[in-house]
Amino acid sequence: MKAIRLHQYGKDPVLEEVDEPKITDPWGVIVDVEAAGLCRTDLHIVEGQWEPIQHPSLPYILGHENAGRVREVGSAVNNVSPGDTVIMHPLTSCGLCPPCRLGQDSHCENSTFPGVSVDGGMADQLLTNARAVVKLDDGLDPKDVAALADAGLTAYHAVRKAADELFPGSHAVVIGAGGLGHIGIQTLAAITSAEITVVDRSEEALELAQQLGAHHTVRAGDDDAVASQVLDITGGGAQIVFDFVGEQGVELLAPRLLRNRGSHYVVGYGGESRLPTIEIISREINVIGNLVGTYNDLVELMTLTAQGRVKLHTSIYPLDAALDAFHDLDAGRLVGRGILVP
Repeated sequence: MKAIRLHQYGKDPVLEEVDEPKITDPWGVIVDVEAAGLCRTDLHIVEGQWEPIQHPSLPYILGHENAGRVREVGSAVNNVSPGDTVIMHPLTSCGLCPPCRLGQDSHCENSTFPGVSVDGGMADQLLTNARAVVKLDDGLDPKDVAALADAGLTAYHAVRKAADELFPGSHAVVIGAGGLGHIGIQTLAAITSAEITVVDRSEEALELAQQLGAHHTVRAGDDDAVASQVLDITGGGAQIVFDFVGEQGVELLAPRLLRNRGSHYVVGYGGESRLPTIEIISREINVIGNLVGTYNDLVELMTLTAQGRVKLHTSIYPLDAALDAFHDLDAGRLVGRGILVP
């Protein structure tokens, strides 16, 4: 089968022929991939940022946002059957460790991470397990939802965690209206009553944000000017700032947009948070990390998607043009999410 494999950090991945996966345990599921999302995390993987965390054996297949049709199942699998259309939770979890028992399967102690630690879905087929597959509503097409498996799920997870703080009259600020942010805006509008302000450097992204439910938009540029505008709009700062960028100095701007007792939800990464400890205690502000969501978060997100309340904006590339997609993402030419279709 065809696959996009990473052979060396700092070098472009390669399209090549590899062996098809095989089921080796009773809970295994093989999926014919119909869509694989391209994420900024893939760029960070190529750069080598994830090697100290996941230690994958090179070469391996990239792709951690995957959807398609079930080809084959192991002897113990009864939640999906061959022919079912599914989206995959990014992690394959065990179901037995303490985090799994608590429903926090994204922190499974025995997980694998297809596309990050083991072979992923930028290929014709993907090996996953029964605990990772979510059946899709009949009206959903894999290529329209694949990137929700990570980007959408991560954005939804952050909003879901913050939802109790976003009551009527509250303010949420979204920094970055791209691949993650445009899903965050929609989920904020769907499950909270907050007034939503979006900050981005792209006029096109800000126009999209308004269409998706943003009440206010601010063009990024001079940080002092941005802070002044946001504090004016929010009447002194937001209860929650969702930072979908997390680098290039944005992570330093975000706390300035909070009111006292507010929370900086870090979703994007690559930068470094720096706050004087006296500011943290005197303002009682929080910095909260957000990993990918749980299996149940993905089920809820698919429900919102089937209801038409969340829609992924995509750019489609054939698998053979994967490197074009990587380069377009790296250069900032993508609006929404890049999707590879084998």
